[in-house]
Amino acid sequence: MKKILLLCCLLLLSGCSIVRIDTSDVDNIVSVVLSKDNDLYNQIGKGYKYYVPRGVSYIDTNDYNDVLYSDGIYYYLYIDVVSYYYKVEKEYKENPEAYYSKKIDNNGKKGYLEINKQDNGRYFIEFMYNYSKMETEANYENINDIILNMSYILSTVKFNDNVIKVVLDEDFLVSEEKYDIFTSKKETDDFLKLEPEVE
Repeated sequence: MKKILLLCCLLLLSGCSIVRIDTSDVDNIVSVVLSKDNDLYNQIGKGYKYYVPRGVSYIDTNDYNDVLYSDGIYYYLYIDVVSYYYKVEKEYKENPEAYYSKKIDNNGKKGYLEINKQDNGRYFIEFMYNYSKMETEANYENINDIILNMSYILSTVKFNDNVIKVVLDEDFLVSEEKYDIFTSKKETDDFLKLEPEVE
């Protein structure tokens, strides 16, 4: 009984809190998730890292374009390291003709969320935040879950300035010396030679 009481007191005094997100409202999802400063990550690229939430799977990377998958929906993530490194900010004007359009400015991290209904009845979702952009196409009933996943992913993108500087440096790893790894080398001076034993 004392252990249970001690455990309850410990939980009460530890300061742990649970935030329940109302997933029925896109504005609420975005504001709650993006307002959290999160250091989680489980995916690393060239000069960046981010967190892929449970239920979303990493599929592939091509340069700075990552493909993710969840419940039959492909997410396309683009990390703009060049704009991040040179601090280029893109202006966004809210689109009154879109199904949903909102400019985002959260503690200096900027972006936008725009959802447009397509001719095929599906919705094209474009979410840009913190020099990262995600896109997908989905049915109406999946929009809130997609926005929740995108918000978690985009809110956790962190950049490594040193790695990005090296990657963007044009002179880095440029060599004038040509190597032919397919030509057989009979003998080189860099290796030890076996001398026959003298008796």
